[in-house]
Amino acid sequence: MISRREIFETLDMIDQQHLDIRTVTMGISLLDCADPDPEACCRKIYDKITRLAKDLVRTGEDIEREFGIPIVNKRISVTPISLAAAASETEDYVLFARTLERAAAETGVNFIGGFSALVHKGFTAADRKLVASIPRALAETERVCSSVNVASTKSGINMDAVALMGRTIKETARLTADRGSLGCAKLVAFCNAVEDNPFMAGAFHGVGEPESVINVGISGPGVVHHALLECKGAPFDLVAETIKRTAFRVTRMGQLVAREASSRLGVPFGVVDLSLAPTPAIGDSVADILEEMGLERVGTHGTTAALALLNDAVKKGGLMAASHVGGLSGAFIPVSEDAGMIASAEAGTLCLDKLEAMTCVCSVGLDMIAVPGDTPAETLSAILADEAAIGMVNNKTTAVRLIPAEGKVVGDRVDFGGLLGSAPVIGVHPESSEVFVARGGRIPAPMQSLRN
Repeated sequence: MISRREIFETLDMIDQQHLDIRTVTMGISLLDCADPDPEACCRKIYDKITRLAKDLVRTGEDIEREFGIPIVNKRISVTPISLAAAASETEDYVLFARTLERAAAETGVNFIGGFSALVHKGFTAADRKLVASIPRALAETERVCSSVNVASTKSGINMDAVALMGRTIKETARLTADRGSLGCAKLVAFCNAVEDNPFMAGAFHGVGEPESVINVGISGPGVVHHALLECKGAPFDLVAETIKRTAFRVTRMGQLVAREASSRLGVPFGVVDLSLAPTPAIGDSVADILEEMGLERVGTHGTTAALALLNDAVKKGGLMAASHVGGLSGAFIPVSEDAGMIASAEAGTLCLDKLEAMTCVCSVGLDMIAVPGDTPAETLSAILADEAAIGMVNNKTTAVRLIPAEGKVVGDRVDFGGLLGSAPVIGVHPESSEVFVARGGRIPAPMQSLRN
């Protein structure tokens, strides 16, 4: 039986502490949509998505209204298009992106992910066509998100893919320059990409997933920050326990929403992603949590240790509250989407090198970071390689979402609006990585790849 006190505490978490369900994401397999005729393939893709997801948004809104739990985004993820479209006889995959856009508009979802390719060990012909289409696809659509997996612990780092992604990011920035290079905010390069991630821009529906599935991503950094106000000066053992208890309560809400959406839509429940996903709103910041632990400002010495504690405690607490946990799970540190991170970057405390160190212990990687528009493609590729190396060696998912903002220099700000927020432009090292990136080939996998 839920006590009256617990009910009031939950209401306060929603009303005052920015607690929400960040996303309910329906994953849909498109493997049966393959067709040599690209137009026929597109029709199959559109028909299947709109048939399975026709009630997704309405169901999410009903749950919000009945339970009083905010659900910020309703989203769709699909089989990587490089797989679904591989049989189609066409060189231009932009038509598949347009199809995804039409299906997203028809169903009313905020985003649709899966304009993706998995190239960690090499390229198929379809992979090359998809990556070549990414800049135009993201420039000509609003809701389509793209991702490319360039490395894994088992296979190493595909440096040819890394080099290509640097150029792809630059071209995407150029084609969306009139919107602050917004296309790059919808493009992720991964190491060890997971098949059940409900968060954009990296969501896709993996080949090991069922025909369709409901995955839920939770949030709640404001709730964790509020809980830590009660243990000022306490030892870290108590801090960790407080975060674990809070994460348990937040995750139980995510489990409730996931089960309810699954039941109403007649779609299997997949996972709850135990992530602290911030927003630009004041009071909804992962940086605030770290500073509440005693850091004067995020980015100073001790930040990586504080983030490691937070990430671990969130996972330990949430794991006990959900029947199936997956996705990315932990603490996100997107610079443009976190008011505290933005403030630290503008103050010069949080730099690219420190952010890279923080990604060794958190959920994802270098996320929503604006860099000068004249940053060379090879420098972008080298940053991707560094982050992929962290994921590969530590057997964890890492990702990079860089925005080389056209016409912007260090100290400028790029505004994206909504959950994407705004990002101060951060400097990169001026020394060239061109010769390093030009070597190509594959950086071999580490020894733990042989643990089988």
